[in-house]
Amino acid sequence: MSLPHAILTALLEKPSSGLELTRRFDRSIGYFWSATHQQIYRELGKLEQAGHIRALPAPVPARGQKKEYEVLPAGRTELADWVARTEDPKPLRSALLLRMRAAAVVGAPGMRAELRRHLDLHRKQWEEYLAIEARDFPAARRETEPDRLRHLVLRGGIDLERFWVEWLTHALAELED
Repeated sequence: MSLPHAILTALLEKPSSGLELTRRFDRSIGYFWSATHQQIYRELGKLEQAGHIRALPAPVPARGQKKEYEVLPAGRTELADWVARTEDPKPLRSALLLRMRAAAVVGAPGMRAELRRHLDLHRKQWEEYLAIEARDFPAARRETEPDRLRHLVLRGGIDLERFWVEWLTHALAELED
C-alpha cells in the first residue's frame, strides 16, 4: 500500500512525468522504498483512475508526448489520512540472515566471502549517505520542520548502514575464531 503514497509524496514535492518519477526514485525515495519503472507507471494509472492525480494539460498537444502528473485534492487528502494512521513495525526480512541460518544446517561454503561482500556494500552506502548529509543537510539547512523530517529519514538510513557495518564486522570476527 505504500508505493502509491510514495508517488503522491513525490508528486506533491514536484509535478513530474513517470520517467522523472523513476529517476527521482533512483536518487532519493528509492533508498528506502524501491519501485521499478513498470510499478510506477502501473500505480500512476491507478492513482489517476482513483481521482488522486491528473495528467497536466500539455502546452502543445503532441502524440507520444510524456505526461506530467499533479496531485488533486483527493490525493492530498488520501496522503494526509495515510500519514495520520498508525502502523505496527514489520518484522525484518533479510535473505542474508536466512541464508546464514540455512548455512548452519547445510554448511557455510562461501559465507565469509558473502559477508565481506555485504560489508563492502554497506560501507559504500553508509559513505554515500554521509556525503548526502554533508552536501544537503548542513545544520543551517535544518531550520524548518520539513527539512528536519527529511534529514531524519536520511539519518535513519545512516544509522541502519552503521548498524550493518558494525554487525557484519562482528560476525566476520566471530566466524574467524
